Amino acid sequence: MPDTRLPPLPELLSAAVASVGGTERPGQARMASAVANAIRTGNHLAVQAGTGTGKSLAYLVPALRYAVEREATVVVSTATIALQRQLVDRDLPRLATALAGPLGRNPTFAILKGRRNYVCLHRLDSGAPEDPDDPVLFDPFAVSRLGREVTRLREWAAESETGDRDELVPGVGDQAWRQVSVSARECLGAARCPSGTDCFAERARAEAGRVDIVVTNHALLAINALQGYQVLPDHDLVIVDEAHDLVDRVTSAATAELTPAAVTAAARRCGRLIDQEIADRLVEAGDGYALLLADLPPGRLDTLPNALRTTLLAIRDSAHACISRLGPDRPGDLEAATTRKLALALLDEVHDTAVRLAEAFDTDDRGRRDVVWCSGTEAGNPRPPALRVAPLAVAGLLRERLFGTCTTVLTSATLTLGGTFDAMARQWGLPTTQAEGVKADGTATDKPPPAEGDDGPKWTGLDVGSPFEHDRSGILYVAKHLPPPGRDGLPPSYLDELAELIEASGGRTLGLFSSMRAAKQATEALRGRLSVPILCQGEDSTALLVTKFASDPATCLFGTLSLWQGVDVPGPSLQLVVVDRIPFPRPDDPLASARQRAVEARGGNGFLTVAATHAALLLAQGTGRLLRSTTDRGVVAILDPRLATARYGSFLRASLPNYWTTYDPEVTRAALRRLTAGSP
Repeated sequence: MPDTRLPPLPELLSAAVASVGGTERPGQARMASAVANAIRTGNHLAVQAGTGTGKSLAYLVPALRYAVEREATVVVSTATIALQRQLVDRDLPRLATALAGPLGRNPTFAILKGRRNYVCLHRLDSGAPEDPDDPVLFDPFAVSRLGREVTRLREWAAESETGDRDELVPGVGDQAWRQVSVSARECLGAARCPSGTDCFAERARAEAGRVDIVVTNHALLAINALQGYQVLPDHDLVIVDEAHDLVDRVTSAATAELTPAAVTAAARRCGRLIDQEIADRLVEAGDGYALLLADLPPGRLDTLPNALRTTLLAIRDSAHACISRLGPDRPGDLEAATTRKLALALLDEVHDTAVRLAEAFDTDDRGRRDVVWCSGTEAGNPRPPALRVAPLAVAGLLRERLFGTCTTVLTSATLTLGGTFDAMARQWGLPTTQAEGVKADGTATDKPPPAEGDDGPKWTGLDVGSPFEHDRSGILYVAKHLPPPGRDGLPPSYLDELAELIEASGGRTLGLFSSMRAAKQATEALRGRLSVPILCQGEDSTALLVTKFASDPATCLFGTLSLWQGVDVPGPSLQLVVVDRIPFPRPDDPLASARQRAVEARGGNGFLTVAATHAALLLAQGTGRLLRSTTDRGVVAILDPRLATARYGSFLRASLPNYWTTYDPEVTRAALRRLTAGSP
């Protein structure tokens, strides 16, 4: 029976904070209370909690109390592996120890990932099917490396208790991992598989169904919503951490790709199981598809050329014919069942994607739900051309399959863009009028109650602020005197400005660039001008580069998108964050441009709703790298003058913490020199 005599939340939170050697913070207490209220009322909650708030404890403590009290499972979803590991390896073990007494038993937790993340014991025994088109087969060095990696995987799997890829150190390449893992479509099923009782993926799912907290990722959360079957255990409460990334991760999970190689592989996979003539029709359709793609320029497709439509329908029909000829499964023949299942997985994927691509153009522009584009062999993308299809929006999916099925708490350090939750709410499918709105002093604006007759999900937006005093600890410098950025790389004036800032800072600089081309240009230009070491993303693993950067205060680190959100370097090694330009999506980005056009077709401001919102989120994430502890001090320097001069600049600035702002380069350099003089 549920235990209704558990200690009150403040008492549990105090015990939790003491267990990690911390001190209670007002923002943390407010957030914990709001999470408990959302659990009690069933209203959804969005919480912006700045770095240093202690938000993981603020949601885990009320979640554990609820799980123990109701004998229920709570799902916690994250965007990154790093946060998953923090929760499972650090936060939850400490909480389980600290709260075991007050809760009356040891709280339990587990991590759950997609099936492809676990070793498949049956595939280890039976071997992976060979793909004749795999270039590895024709490279003796690659074959040798692949063989060594697979051998190491076999040895590791024999000792591993979880079969989880992330626990393999050092890791292996994707090609090797595919030799020992299967997708959900390829899996025989626990009841049929000879290794079903020992299956790592099935054991992980079974354990997840018995624990209080299941930690998963946004991709699996999306799959649980998208697929017609349940992959997560029964639950009525979901906590989405790193919620600023939810829409992108769900969009990625809902994106499909059709390559000529996939069509050919599907035909060859089933070639020995059906009449060769039927399989050859699919091969011929794939060959025709490859010829058409070779002449198709990269970019978004607003109309589907007749020849391409005919070919997609031929792929659809040929794949369907192959599926039909495979016939039903034949019990008793395990090898045949495995071969059939692998063939069926590829055929289903090819068939379903061809259908989706063709049907994307069956309605007019206003009624379209999918965006289709050709990803070509342009610079930076060595893969052969393919058609990709992604949802124009995922708001309806989230509204129906997430908010419509369970109470949801969304949290991140960056959710209020332009000073409100409205931009994120629109993307999530929540009404932009909240049930209630609350702010911390100097942060997001209050919102009025919902209008009469509003039948959307009820939710509350809460900004609990940050323990950091941004106006005292950080300076926002906008280089208003520089020219607007162009398309031909960094102009000399930008490089001069960057060099002067780095010299004043004595290194200690994280350079965030809108493209790898710009990051490399700055690296090459400044290595010859400055005496401080400069590291550039791509020269080594990102984790190793960040470690080197953190260990030497004189070092600079330049990079692009992954560094905007993936660097946590508190202390004197980082006191200057430089952003070369406002990170708008590329004008030729197929998905962003289609979304922008859709907003404009409805009479809205497509640029502000899509492009500026994208830029605001990245700016907030990138500049958030500066202050990672209450003792940190430093400067955020934006070289793009449009942050100060353009009409949308006020929206972008309102998305950032309230740093003390200046446009004077000498004031900025003097502040950096003072910081450097006082740093170890």
